[in-house]
Amino acid sequence: MPHAFRFGVQEAVLPAPGWQARVRQIEELGYSTLLVPDHFGPQWEPIAMLAAAAAVTERLHVGSLVFGVDYRHPVVLAKAAATLQLLSGGRFEFGLGAGWMQSDYDEAGIPCDPPPTRIERLDEALRVIRSLWNEPTTDFDGRHYQLRGAQGAGALPAAGAPRVFVGGGGPRVLRLAGRHADIVGINPVLKEGRITAASAADLAPDRVLQKVGWIREGAEAAGRDPASIELNALVTELHVSDDPGVARRRIAEAHGMSEAGVAGCPMYLTGSLAEIHDRIAQRREETGISYLILVDTGEPRLVERFAEQIVQPLRGK
Repeated sequence: MPHAFRFGVQEAVLPAPGWQARVRQIEELGYSTLLVPDHFGPQWEPIAMLAAAAAVTERLHVGSLVFGVDYRHPVVLAKAAATLQLLSGGRFEFGLGAGWMQSDYDEAGIPCDPPPTRIERLDEALRVIRSLWNEPTTDFDGRHYQLRGAQGAGALPAAGAPRVFVGGGGPRVLRLAGRHADIVGINPVLKEGRITAASAADLAPDRVLQKVGWIREGAEAAGRDPASIELNALVTELHVSDDPGVARRRIAEAHGMSEAGVAGCPMYLTGSLAEIHDRIAQRREETGISYLILVDTGEPRLVERFAEQIVQPLRGK
């Protein structure tokens, strides 16, 4: 059986004053999760933002999308995640990634190692964090982390440890995600350390199927059932229209894609409501993607329209 549809919204900042009302509105609109990215610059600090959002809601999950493994030691992250899980009553989704945005590394003066090294570090960090959640003490001898008698991360609620969310675009990180994650985000490869005009083309339907295959390979190699993993995609643009040609041509020209490629790319939802709903259902059937997260770009009423047109008719089905 496929996973039921679930929807989230990613917010880097909230209105201040008025952030409490906005978070509660997101909950009332029917979103499953409020997710926060982890970058430097003007966005709000994610741990503080997630704790505050959990405190003023009752059902809304909160999640990191995703913490950069190079910005915080896994011992620190394990304790922060355990505390967020406890304070939220089991509503925290722990997203962790290998890091990708070159400007973050440049601004903070953090060395940006080649992707294989960062992915190896992510693998070690996930093993360390799982142990700190589950064991009273942890010893670990890795290339990147060495722990001696590290104390457990602290009490967890009855719901247990947070669900782990790992996203990526290439075979190494997606196979790793298949080994470790409860939720996997299917993203474009970002070798340049930034989102480019060509990024979306890496999420053409055939590429998505290939990426899902890498996740399954990782899960099976670890003795896991691939069907137990919830698959995710980010939605960056929504255009509901009975005549979506203009929007598709604009996106196609900007990203070096065909109009058919735009229509099939999970980053974009274009067309009539009936067409969009059919495409989402077909994509879940073909790929398993059931968890869609809207990136709030600041377009007026985007979060509300997405909820009214997509979330409310489809969630839980």
